This record gives sequence, structure tokens and C-alpha cells, in this order.
Amino acid sequence: GPVLSTAALPVAADDTTAALTPRLAALGAALLVETLPAHLRGDIRPQPQTEAGATYAPRIDKKDGQIDWREPADLIARRVRAYQPWPSAYTTWNGQLLKVLRSRAGDEAVADIAAGAVIAGPHGSAGVVTGRGVLWLEEVQLAGKRALPIEAFVAGARGFVGSRL
Repeated sequence: GPVLSTAALPVAADDTTAALTPRLAALGAALLVETLPAHLRGDIRPQPQTEAGATYAPRIDKKDGQIDWREPADLIARRVRAYQPWPSAYTTWNGQLLKVLRSRAGDEAVADIAAGAVIAGPHGSAGVVTGRGVLWLEEVQLAGKRALPIEAFVAGARGFVGSRL
């Protein structure tokens, strides 16, 4: 339908859906309180939506959270943030579901290592080789376990570094 009013909200590089939802709700509520009385008085002339900025957002399913390590690290990192808290970005390790709760993309070029390979990072951290770059893991959660910073997970998960997801 026609547009009565708009508002913008800056999105930080580390924002997740869980972080944005309450901010967007507050912004929408304030915009409604501001716009509705003016609309009811006839002070606002509805404007048609422009096709240029319109996008289609398909329904999100649980399977959409499954990580394809052949994709670029920056795309995977954005999906990790978008799918937090649901459906969660996930992969498998040792036959178990492993959720990636926080990550960051690195543009390191890793030659002759297959996508999905887990490599060691600085200070006991770990990253996963992707189709382009490395996805540096920051927080993960193994099925049935609590969420852990990657350094704690690596310390307790023998064989994680060097494995393939």
C-alpha cells in the first residue's frame, strides 16, 4: 500500500536480529504515535511505494541456517548475525549440531585448504576456511551444551582444530 511515513535506523556491523528487533519496535511505535494523528486529520498525503528500493523477503526455514562453507566469509558472517536467535547458523562437527552464535569475517587467503577446514587462530581461537576468506569463530554451542567462547570450546574439544565441518 501507500507510504504514510518513514524512519531510518543505523545498523552496526555486529548487530543481530535479536539486537535490532527491540530497537525497530521502539522506532516503529514512536513513528506510529507521530504519524497516526496527522494521518487522521488529513495532513499526510500517502505516497506510492517506489519499486527501486523494494525487495522480496522469503519465509525463513530452519534449514536456511545451515552454513555452506563454500560461500564467502563475509556472507556467512552476515547470516550468523541475521539468524540469531532463530533459526541460528549451524554446521555439524563429529556428527553433532554446532551452532555458530558469533563470528567475524576475515579476508585472509588460504591456499590449498578445502572450504570447511578448521584452522588455528591466535590465542587459542579457531576459524573455518570458506570459499573466500576465513570465518573466525567467536562463540559456538554444541548440541545439548551451553554456549562457549571459541577459546574455551577449542580447549575442551579435542580434534576440533584440523577437522572439517
